[in-house]
Amino acid sequence: MREGEIKDLTDGSPFRLILGFAVPMLLGLLFQQFYNMMDTIIVGKCLGVTALAAVGSTGSINFMINGFCIGVCSGFAIPVAQKFGAGDYKALRRFAANAGWLSAAFAIVMTGVVGVLCMDILRWMDTPNDIIQGAYDYIFVIFLGIPVTYLYNLLAGIIRSLGDSKTPVYFLLLSSVMNIFLDFITILFLDMGVAGPAWATVVSQGVSGILCLFYMIKHFPVLKMSADERKPDWELMKTLCVMGIPMGLQYSITAIGSVILQAAVNSLGSMAVAAVAAGSKVSMFFCCPFDALGATMATYAGQNVGAGKIRRVSEGVKAANLLGFAYSAVAFAVLFLGGRQIALLFMDSRETEIIGQVSVFLIGNSMFYIPLTLVNVVRFAIQGMGYSVFAILAGVCEMAARGFVGFFLIPVWGFLPACFASPLAWIAADLFLIPAFFHCVKKLSSMEREMPEAVCGKEASRQSLRIRSLPGLKWRKAGR
Repeated sequence: MREGEIKDLTDGSPFRLILGFAVPMLLGLLFQQFYNMMDTIIVGKCLGVTALAAVGSTGSINFMINGFCIGVCSGFAIPVAQKFGAGDYKALRRFAANAGWLSAAFAIVMTGVVGVLCMDILRWMDTPNDIIQGAYDYIFVIFLGIPVTYLYNLLAGIIRSLGDSKTPVYFLLLSSVMNIFLDFITILFLDMGVAGPAWATVVSQGVSGILCLFYMIKHFPVLKMSADERKPDWELMKTLCVMGIPMGLQYSITAIGSVILQAAVNSLGSMAVAAVAAGSKVSMFFCCPFDALGATMATYAGQNVGAGKIRRVSEGVKAANLLGFAYSAVAFAVLFLGGRQIALLFMDSRETEIIGQVSVFLIGNSMFYIPLTLVNVVRFAIQGMGYSVFAILAGVCEMAARGFVGFFLIPVWGFLPACFASPLAWIAADLFLIPAFFHCVKKLSSMEREMPEAVCGKEASRQSLRIRSLPGLKWRKAGR
């Protein structure tokens, strides 16, 4: 990458910056969900509803484990964004290097632990006997790919922290095409069953991660490190863990509620599992804009906090919410009118009961996309500001809501409550996140007012501020 392609999000219209940054990320997420959905379509069409249920039954545990990986990497990238905003490139490189050391350690430990416990986890979730072996064959391979999940997501997070949301998308597009191609090869020609799409996902993500690494080495002068900058630093690792682990736990705690919900759905039988699996895949595809806005706000807030521009964070949240609300209305209209037709992508038209359940699931979720907008925009803005511990508390709210549905509503009313479990979780998270955001803004604004000299743009930030990437960010005078 040429140095000029690095994007500064601390100057200019927040609306235009957020839209311009989010659109390339959205394209990448859409293709990522597209090939995830293609996995499901290919499995359902080529291997049948039982295989579809087997793969679908692993969705929540997959999200719990790999979601932790993704969250940790997102947290590791926040200090990089803050140091970029502050103009402290030496510290930026040291944080990037130590994030690499930590990611490697986390990947090794997690792969070993979840690999050993994989079948036990599926039994704890009460996975139906007719699909448990297929579920194991799929998710075990996915868990073997935890190292490549860390590789891609850490490097993509660092690239985005420097303001470049396009480059990771290019490699993701390549891996998406590769994944779909490998799906057909492993299922139709190699006869690998449900393990085939899992291997396709791992291999294609590994390729995109390696390409990101080579590209960064060649095209990012700001990341070229000296031997001293590459050394492990326990203090920096502690800071990274304070930022990354809460974000990872937020995903995992949220996913615990999904695991409880999935276990309740499993008790309804394979057909209900297949309906939730298909509905979830479509919903994840339609939710990509919310994910793109969230990831954008993490970088946007991180850079602006690093530059000492707290007011711009609030302006950015307003702009991002406006974009999300407009999209929510469009998405609801599409899913309300076309939910049944979309369900036909996953199964034969004779599966009328499952098709109806998928349609109800999609309508129930899309009715509440406005609360989902707030969850993503506000939560990631808080994380970019340096208060990632709040993400855990928001995750607890989501977990409690989904757990309530799984423990108390599904056993009584069956499938219908599963369609509204996620909306209830989003509302519960919003009730915590919105007041938390105003608290964070107030606290940072108070710190800014108490400074002995005003912060006037990035140049002042570079010369007079050092941003410490810890919850409760503290500014202090520091010479360069």
